[in-house]
Order: sequence, then structure tokens, then C-alpha cells
Amino acid sequence: MPEIENHLGTLRQKRGISAAHLARTVGVTRQTIYAMEAGSYVPNTAVALRLAQALEVKVEDLFALPKAEPTGLRSEEVTMLPGAEALHPGQPVQLCHVNKRLVASPPSPVPWYFPASDAVVSSKLPKNGRTDVQVFDAADDFRNRVLIAGCDPGISVLAHHLQSAGVELVLAHRNSSQSLKLLKDGCVHIAGTHLRDESSGESNLPEIGRMFPRNSVAVITFAVWEEGIVTAAGNPKGIKGIEDLARRDVHIVNREKGAGSRALLDSHLKRLKIEGKQVRGYDRIAPGHLPAAWQVQSGQVDCCIATRAAARVFGLGFVPLVSERYDLAIRRQHLEMPSIQALLDTLNRSNYRRELESLGGYDARAAGQRLL
Repeated sequence: MPEIENHLGTLRQKRGISAAHLARTVGVTRQTIYAMEAGSYVPNTAVALRLAQALEVKVEDLFALPKAEPTGLRSEEVTMLPGAEALHPGQPVQLCHVNKRLVASPPSPVPWYFPASDAVVSSKLPKNGRTDVQVFDAADDFRNRVLIAGCDPGISVLAHHLQSAGVELVLAHRNSSQSLKLLKDGCVHIAGTHLRDESSGESNLPEIGRMFPRNSVAVITFAVWEEGIVTAAGNPKGIKGIEDLARRDVHIVNREKGAGSRALLDSHLKRLKIEGKQVRGYDRIAPGHLPAAWQVQSGQVDCCIATRAAARVFGLGFVPLVSERYDLAIRRQHLEMPSIQALLDTLNRSNYRRELESLGGYDARAAGQRLL
């Protein structure tokens, strides 16, 4: 019999249910509950179903076969597209066969091209948040799309994999607080968020609990990522922690209010009793992880708070501060939409997880796990 991954004890304790009470509900002994939690006893189908019903979860949330170890990435020799800037290990590239050569071209992390679009705003000025647009394709009804607001650049990897399922992911760049507000107002299908609760240290669930009625929102893990101080390559200023941001020779770029990265910075400054006005560049704002990292790469500032993946894209230094969950909040009435089901299925696919983790700083093993 293959080894079984067992989450019974964790879920029982999370629900605040005693082993004795669960045993009475399911019709087994307390010792049996302990044996199942210890992994020394695997329940039959009927008991597993009763356990899942009692704990209000799916059977696979309690017991599952271990996931197969991911295979190594395939290695290919390629021709670098001439004229590209000097590359660094871990930098993403796109591949294309040209004649008999496999050519690699590094995509720009800054979009220097016209964005994809479906329409243009008419000359009529917006009123009460509404206006007219001129649609390019009159036959398109845009029903195969999911609108997601968030700040994680890794969502673009999810969008790429969803294309094979015929689903288009429309990305609206917003910080965590703005994204949850848009979800609350019914403007998006999904909100991406990484807001840490200071009192408990828990990611996202406390803030979502404060904003939304009970049982109105499902929360799905996207990934666990590393966030920290992004520095110039080689860290020439020798920045080792938040306390160095108060130095006179260090200039930062910050994030806007409501952004998880700004909240992370503020919590560390508060703990160290450093006021924002002591940090040069505290009021300088970049609207996202990649824009902030780009200012470091271009030499405009010495550092910023962003993800390891953002640092890796530009070949920058990184001083880790915290590993935290980036979650997707979804209105429960949208869960049965075919496009949302395709998205949830994609989160559990090994090829998608491998690609996301290859960007650096992402742990996608819990991707697709439902937390609420």
C-alpha cells in the first residue's frame, strides 16, 4: 500500500473539534482517530466519507497519495538572439525555432510595446464610472475570460497555462487592499492578496474575514513567495536589513498605501522604532514589484521591498525578510464557473508549478489548496 498523506489531525485541530467528539460523530473509537492521525491506520471508504462530512471538507483534503517528485527540467543548447543585454543565471527567456536553430530571446520585464486590447475609449467622458468604448471585434462577447486583480507578476504564468484550456485571464494590476475592495464591490472575479495580520502573523484570512460576510468568499493558495530587500547587483551598499534603510547613503523606492510590500516595510520600521521620514525615498512610489525593481536596476534608487522573483528578473541582489502566502480570493458563487474550474485545475498541474517555481522565490507545493 502506498504511503498516504494525512491531514486529519491538522484539520481537526483547526476546526477546534476534540478527538472524542469526532469519534462519536463518525462512529469509531477515540483510539481509532488517534491511529488515523498518526498514520498507523488507513480508514475505509465509509469512514473517510463520514470524517470529511463531519469536518466539512473533501476526502482528498484529509487523505491523499503523495505527489510525484517533479522531474528535472529539460536542457537544450540555444542560440542567444544577438543584441540582447548580458544575461544572468535564472533569467527567463522565450524560445523559438528559426530555420534550424533554437533561438532564445529574453522578454522585457518592462512592457515597451502596445498592450493587448479589445476596444478603445470613445470621446465621451466617463460619468459615474461608466463610458462607451468602440469594440474591435463585434462578434466577441468576452465570456471566456476571468478578471483578476492583484500585484503578483507570477499570475502571468497562470494566464499562459490557462490558454490551453481556452480561458483568457485578464490581469488588472492593483495592490492587495485595492484588489479585495474590487472583489467586494463585484468588479472582478478574483482578488490576489498578501496582507499579513500583525497580531496573529496569519496571511490574508484575518483581513478577508473583516471585509466579507462569513462563507461568502473562498480562499485558494496561489503560492508561498519570498519577499525582502531588492538591492543593486552585488549589493554595493552592503545592505543587510531594514535598519540600513535609515542610512544617509541609502535611497529607496516605496509602494503605495494598501500594498502588502509597504505594510511589510512599515511593520519592520515600527519594530525598529524608525520613522518613515528617516528613510530617504519613503515617499517615492512605484506601482508594483517589477516597477520598483526596475528603478533599482536603472540606478534611480538603491533598493526596494519586492519579491525574490522580481529581483531575479533584473539580475539584482536580494536580502530575504519573510516567506508569506499569496492567496486568491473568489466569490463562492463564481466557483462553479467553467473558467474558474479550469483555473483551479491548472493550479494543481505539475508543469505549471514547475514553471512558476523556476522564476525563483516561489514555493508552489500548496498551490490550489483551499483555505476557506
